[in-house]
Amino acid sequence: MTTTPAIQVENLTVSYGPVPALLDVTLDIPSGQLVGVIGPNGSGKSTLLKAILGFVTPDFGNVKIFGEPAENAKGRVAYVPQRGAVDWDFPITVREVALMGRYGRVPWWRDLSAEDYQVADEALEMVRMEDFRDRQIGQLSGGQQQRVFMARAMAQGGEILLLDEPFSGVDAATEGAILDVLEETRTAGRTLVVVHHDLTTAAEYFDSLVLLKQRCYAHGPPDSVLHPELLAEVYEGSLRVFSHLTSSQEEE
Repeated sequence: MTTTPAIQVENLTVSYGPVPALLDVTLDIPSGQLVGVIGPNGSGKSTLLKAILGFVTPDFGNVKIFGEPAENAKGRVAYVPQRGAVDWDFPITVREVALMGRYGRVPWWRDLSAEDYQVADEALEMVRMEDFRDRQIGQLSGGQQQRVFMARAMAQGGEILLLDEPFSGVDAATEGAILDVLEETRTAGRTLVVVHHDLTTAAEYFDSLVLLKQRCYAHGPPDSVLHPELLAEVYEGSLRVFSHLTSSQEEE
């Protein structure tokens, strides 16, 4: 019996003006995986997330969520944006941010219910931010803010979480805490797709990797994607960034 992938991307091409951000990308992402999307700056990583969300209109191709057109699966996909895309000075509490994940499930004429508050509080507990629920979001550290937005995505109830560089700008301890949350979320049965820039941790953090540079150069287990010759082609020879990968493979 064939299992329908959580995400199917077929011949996807997306352009901004005359410049293609994604070119003929095809890949399947199975349910219950923690998947990293890697590639140089401007390679189309964030655009891939936006296409899965339906935020951009493809020139060609399509995206399916559990076999259905992406536009029919709005409530099944949640998104955690880059920190730089958020106004952290906006006066809102941690709990209110988490509750924002419930608004898409509540008719405009109905107030949030006790169940909605419970779901938001459980999401904050899952990311270990329940003790900060009355704190203003702007008073938190970068890593804490990232976890609160992860709670918002979880409160939405989506089966797929898309995260745009959640480890960017956080210290090692916070990065470990975020990774723990991602792994627990995967264990709970959700599918996670994470834009990631650090090749040194990619093999350790993810079940599989997608290597993008407009096209999909590789998709599969980290060992098959993090091949020095392939990385040199995609990153145009900047091998200093991942020289440790070359040495570690030689040792094996």
